[in-house]
Amino acid sequence: MERLEGRVAFITGGARGIGLGIARALAQNGVKLALVDIDRTALNAAHDELSASSPTTVYQLDVRDREAYAHVADEVEATLGPVSLLFNNAGVAGEPPTDQLTYEIWDWTLGINVFGVVNGIQTFLPRLISRGGDAYIVNTASGAGVVMAGAGLAYTTSKFAVVGLSEALRQKLAPRGIGVSVLCPGYVATGIAKNSASLRPSRGSPPSSAPVSAHAAAKRSRAAASFAGGASIDAVGEMVIAAMRARQFYIFTDDMVGEFVERRNAEIGAALARAPRINKAST
Repeated sequence: MERLEGRVAFITGGARGIGLGIARALAQNGVKLALVDIDRTALNAAHDELSASSPTTVYQLDVRDREAYAHVADEVEATLGPVSLLFNNAGVAGEPPTDQLTYEIWDWTLGINVFGVVNGIQTFLPRLISRGGDAYIVNTASGAGVVMAGAGLAYTTSKFAVVGLSEALRQKLAPRGIGVSVLCPGYVATGIAKNSASLRPSRGSPPSSAPVSAHAAAKRSRAAASFAGGASIDAVGEMVIAAMRARQFYIFTDDMVGEFVERRNAEIGAALARAPRINKAST
């Protein structure tokens, strides 16, 4: 990854938030950009901004739609050239309380956060392998993908899946020279909560007129303030580029989950210490 100039990057969720920050950092390094997003207005704005500094194409796409995904991938490679940098970044956050979850919310969250990543890998990986590697994949998970730290049940489930998928993918692709990183953001100044709320299935959400407890309102207010004061999307973009150059697998934007990880690791270690020993020589 020493040479980025002239490569083609495919970025899902690329018109806003972290995806846009990554796109800006790549453009500064001479990378040609293919941005996909569900928001047409945001795509147009991103195109206007980035096309002045780097060849940029934009496509409206729901990453759950596999047929449309493959069609867009073909168009991108016909227009910009072979994709060698894949950023599976599209994601949603926020959900009703656990006792109000529905199948619609589970399907929506896992469909975008997990199968959106799977669809990106399944669409592009055969192409990357057939070209002999020299490629890189970055999957966006969350700090909530390594430890439970107060996020929603469906969201945490989806992000743990992305981390596990990425760990397995790194091992499988290492012999082929294809790099893999997993981005685990903490507090980043994005509009993901508001954007997700506008897309969330109505059957899986409380009615807009439903009362909000003082505790819930205060929690939302604290979370909004924390994210607003988090890392900028441009800083995260630079972190991602630096991690790719260093072949760094885990990318954390801050240490907010550090103490939770330590507790989890200690609990796992204690459980393993109590587990029956296996005679490895006989296995």
